[in-house]
Amino acid sequence: MKHFITGLIAAAVLATGAQAQQKIVVGHALSPTSHYGVGAQAFIDTLTELSGGTFTGEQAPAGQLGGERDMIEGLQIGSLDLVVTSTGPLGNFVPEVFALDLPFLFRDYDHARKTLDGEIGQELLAKIGENNLVGLAWSENGFRHVTNSQRPVRTPADLEGLKLRTMENKVHMTAFSGMGAAPTPMAFPELFTALQQGVVDGQENPVTVITASKFWEVQKHVSLTGHVYSPAVVLASPVLFDGLTDEQKGWFMEAAKASAAATRAEVNRLEEAGVALLRENGMEVITDIDKAPFAALAEASYSVYTDQYGTEMVDRIKAVQ
Repeated sequence: MKHFITGLIAAAVLATGAQAQQKIVVGHALSPTSHYGVGAQAFIDTLTELSGGTFTGEQAPAGQLGGERDMIEGLQIGSLDLVVTSTGPLGNFVPEVFALDLPFLFRDYDHARKTLDGEIGQELLAKIGENNLVGLAWSENGFRHVTNSQRPVRTPADLEGLKLRTMENKVHMTAFSGMGAAPTPMAFPELFTALQQGVVDGQENPVTVITASKFWEVQKHVSLTGHVYSPAVVLASPVLFDGLTDEQKGWFMEAAKASAAATRAEVNRLEEAGVALLRENGMEVITDIDKAPFAALAEASYSVYTDQYGTEMVDRIKAVQ
């Protein structure tokens, strides 16, 4: 009996030890040194500190766990723990999020961040929570710009016929069709090779992603169109999150906020230094762009959202000061 009790105690200690070392894997599409990598590491460090080592973590960067859509699906079935992702494919799961992808909607970073940190952002996180996902915090990519290997883009006419990789996102695809390009949806991990092989002529992403991916190796021209503000979001699997205590859920929420803050700070830094880096690596950077003609042609894409959900959300976002 004594040995039996000793065995039970030992088993309990082992079980507690195993629980104390639960490792959270944070997946994302970019390099460990990118703004996503900075944010993922901030999440891991904060969670480890708040939990006193009950939770540790590691990154699975550079699309190791698949494209962003694949990773979101992995969260839903519980095969992945946590993902930092753009909102591009998220609209396929939570259509209300498409509102954030409308072109030329956000005036600047201050407008975008106030919107996401305020009432509208919280409502959208709640909507994510109704779709077998857990939205922990809004993070960031930045304003998106066009790169290509063929010619400088200064006007919509320069986009005519360019095969441009977009995210698997109806709003983006409709917007670029309206502006004259030939949008080609593709998962991000496939993009560099597709550019290298000429399967597509160009792509559109924030400076943060262009630099992190070293697109200067396969693209010559970058045009600072700033056509869409691209948020990111920290998502958890409900399979993981629903099994946590209230205290542990609090740790995850705080870690997600720290992740978002670190990512935004890195976006700020890269916005300052990134354009110079692109020039240093041989890209022609076009800054003298009149955005009004692009915006006029892209406006048709608003109907992708407003036909189904009306204009209320768009009007509320525009009204944020």
